Order: sequence, then structure tokens, then C-alpha cells
Amino acid sequence: MIIPVAHRAGQTQEYYFSVKLAEVRKLLAAGHDVINMGIGNPDMMPSANTLQALSQSAAQANAHGYQNYKGTPDLRSAIARYYAHTYQVLLDSETEILPLLGSKEGITHISLTFLNDGDEVLVPELGYPAYRAVSRMVGANVKEYPLLENQGWQPDWPAMAGRVSDRTKIMWLNYPHMPTGAPATRELFEKAVRFANDHRILLCHDNPYSLILNKKPPLSLLSIDGAKDVAIELNSMSKSHNMAGWRVGWMAASKPYIDAVLSIKSNVDSGMFKPVMDAAAEALGNPDEWHQERNAVYEGRLEAATAFLDALDCTYADDQEGMFFWAKLPNEVPSAEQLVDDLLYNKHIFIAPGFIFGPKGNRYIRLSLCMPKERIWEAVHRISK
Repeated sequence: MIIPVAHRAGQTQEYYFSVKLAEVRKLLAAGHDVINMGIGNPDMMPSANTLQALSQSAAQANAHGYQNYKGTPDLRSAIARYYAHTYQVLLDSETEILPLLGSKEGITHISLTFLNDGDEVLVPELGYPAYRAVSRMVGANVKEYPLLENQGWQPDWPAMAGRVSDRTKIMWLNYPHMPTGAPATRELFEKAVRFANDHRILLCHDNPYSLILNKKPPLSLLSIDGAKDVAIELNSMSKSHNMAGWRVGWMAASKPYIDAVLSIKSNVDSGMFKPVMDAAAEALGNPDEWHQERNAVYEGRLEAATAFLDALDCTYADDQEGMFFWAKLPNEVPSAEQLVDDLLYNKHIFIAPGFIFGPKGNRYIRLSLCMPKERIWEAVHRISK
């Protein structure tokens, strides 16, 4: 290269799955039948009416130009109706919703908007890697906060209070939790809102899994009194509507937060493709029965997934929500990394090692339910031989 890369490029590295999936592709090219249980990539289709709306919109003459940076009014209204129906949360579609190209984009925009060099970000010691990576890319310092395994992977609030300084600006929260599957509770969210108020911290809740294998009515952080004063919630259609590749998400917050993030976002992209927004608005009206049918398919995969983990002598909690299964390795297995590579190259099965979500995951693995149960049973057969 004629010039060196910026410092931020040296503060992060290529995403683990980007590297590992390249290895998977090499094995596939060599003729091996790799069973990929590492990625949370929904294998089911969006609803038929969603696809029809996409096609109809794409045929319109006005569908292919630039769109509003805030998305179409129809999409924002659909998100507001979805929040009212799903979470019993009322949002102003004009001022409290900002559509995003997937909620991952929101992590970057929020960080660019509210963090200066040297500011501090509270990140769970097990969590989505982008929380750490983006914080570091914008020059912030990451402070991990502990999760209590013996208390359902809840935050250790007293320990977290000891990590707060006058430079602490953002706290990332994610329940139902990825990767552990720990459910959301009102008590948890009430404590989080109180903590953010007490310490003058922006609380950012990432909420893409609340409709996947949820055992209780789904929760939004914004249903908590006072949450809009201190919090932003990200949400996505990737998991809940089988639309991962569509890149449709949003942030919901009070107007000052929306306006601040829009000042950054409007300088980065030029709006979403209108047929995608029209189809997303249609999908957000899917009836409860559609979500129940999707969850019934995931339920049908759980028996095979637990049989796979049992064959590895792993231990796991049975109250997990979301499309993954989190499990602890037996003592005789040296490391998650060694097990993952052994399964990939000797059994042609790919699963995710827990350490990619934080150092505390060194003794854990994560299993995806995003494939037909017959394939998961085939994986069970391979490791049981």
C-alpha cells in the first residue's frame, strides 16, 4: 500500500466468522459436506406477503431513486404499530424511530455520535463482538462488566458501579442475551434504567431476539418508566422475520437521541431501498400465528441440539431464549478452540467457540438452530460414531 492504514484499523481484526467461514468454504470446495451450526443465519423464508410486497414495489416507477434518510413514513408507522402490539410501547413514528441498515449499523452510528477519544464504554464480558470492536474503532476505552453465571447471566451491578468514571458514556445491554440465551426480565430492565440514571450513562439495549423461542411475552427496555430519558433500543428484522440479508433494523428513542444520530447517519448513507422498506412494513404486520409457526420449527430442532451437546458431555441451562444454544465444556476437553477445529476438520461440523464473545467464554461453545433438524441429527450421528 502506498500509505499505512489508520490507527483504528490496527485496533481491530477481521471478524472471526469471516475468517472461519473461509475455511468452511475450502472444505466445501474440496467436496466435504460441512454442517454449519456456527452462524445465526435464519434458514426459513420471510412471509409470502412480504415477498409479494417487495415485488410489487420494485415494479413501481418511483421505487428506485434516493429515499428519505429517516425512511418512509409507512415503514416508521409500521414499526410503531409493531412496538405497540408486541411490547405495549407507544412510539411517535415521526420523532422516535430511525430505520437502519440492520441494527449492527446502529452500533456504529451511536458510537460515532456520542463517544469522543478516551471516553469509556461498559460492555458485557460476554456479548456481541461489535460492541467492543466499534468502541475501539472510534477511540473509546472498553471496560468489561461481569455477568453472574449462577444468577442467570445477569449483570453484577455493584461490580459495574466500581468501573464507572466521569469518562463513562455508554453501557451496552442485550437481553434476551447473546450468546448465553438468558431471558429478559422487567426487574433487570428496571435496574438498568436506574443504573443509567444514577451514573448519567447512555443505556443502549440491543433487542433482536425477543421473539425467538421466548417463553414469556417479549419485553422492550422502553416499556420501563423513565427509559426514554436515558436509553436507546436497537431492534432488527433479521431474526424475528427471517430477513437477515435484507439489512432492516431501527433504533427507537426520544427525539433528541434520534436527531443526534441522524446528524451522523445522514452523512454516511443515502437511505434504504424503497421496495425493501415497503416489504419490511408489510412483514411487521405478520400475525402472531406466523411467529408461532416459526418458533414451532425452532422448537422441533431443540431435541437434536440437546442430543448433540449431550454427546459432547456439555452442560447447559434449559431456559435459554433466542436461536442459539450456549453450553459449557466438560473438564476433559482442553479448550473450545481445539474442540471447534477438531469437529470442523475431522467431523466436518462447524460450531462457534465461546471465546469470540469474550474471554469468559473460553470454556463454552455456541450452537445455532438455523438449520433443518435432520442436519443437526446428522451431526449427532457423526460425533456418536
